[in-house]
Amino acid sequence: MKPAVLIVDDDTAICALLQDVLSEHVFAVTTCHTGQEAIRCVEERPEIALVLLDMMLPDINGLMVLQQVQKIRPTLPVVMLTGISSESDVVVGLEMGADDYICKPFNPRVVVARVKAVLRRGGVPVAEGGVTQICGLSFNGWHLDTGRCQLRDPQQQTIDLTQGEYSLLLALAQNARRVLSREQLLALTHSDSIEVFDRTIDVLIMRLRRKIEANPHQPTLIKTIRGLGYVFAADVQHHDKAA
Repeated sequence: MKPAVLIVDDDTAICALLQDVLSEHVFAVTTCHTGQEAIRCVEERPEIALVLLDMMLPDINGLMVLQQVQKIRPTLPVVMLTGISSESDVVVGLEMGADDYICKPFNPRVVVARVKAVLRRGGVPVAEGGVTQICGLSFNGWHLDTGRCQLRDPQQQTIDLTQGEYSLLLALAQNARRVLSREQLLALTHSDSIEVFDRTIDVLIMRLRRKIEANPHQPTLIKTIRGLGYVFAADVQHHDKAA
């Protein structure tokens, strides 16, 4: 049976990204966007093996949710998702019994590694390399293989992407037709291995356009929405294939 993870965050883009990456690593994922929802879910779903809990929720402070979760299921592991500026909340959360914390913006691979480590410490078996399906995204003849982290063009040629370019393209494609601000893209593409700052997104967008646009100066896939951010202006198909 897949370990069940509950993601609690009011940012739907972050929930979608975490759901995709955790599902690929053999987790059953549930998402909710408020503290009250999270508390009900923990009460009603005993199969939940771990909670990823944002500290800034629209209805209840995350620390209060953590306190309620501890009362309902004292041994249920909780990993906090926190902003860089909320160091005091991290300290209090750990003192209250949270098992770990992850600062935003984060690298999704780091989240997976932390989740697996916490579950192992609690004696929950976690499959390694047991993914039987590889999730892929296709658009306009292109294919983004999220199992191998590769991009193939319509002629099935592999296009070299840096880690930053791959992460950004994945975030854009997973949120196709939705305008994403630089701040949202930073949260979805941050890597612990590089220093990420606001203008990094613009540079990565420029690089991606050179690789996937017929005319990078008149882009049709990655469009700029002045004053708001960027939008991936293509229909994206999500599908699985045998590994």
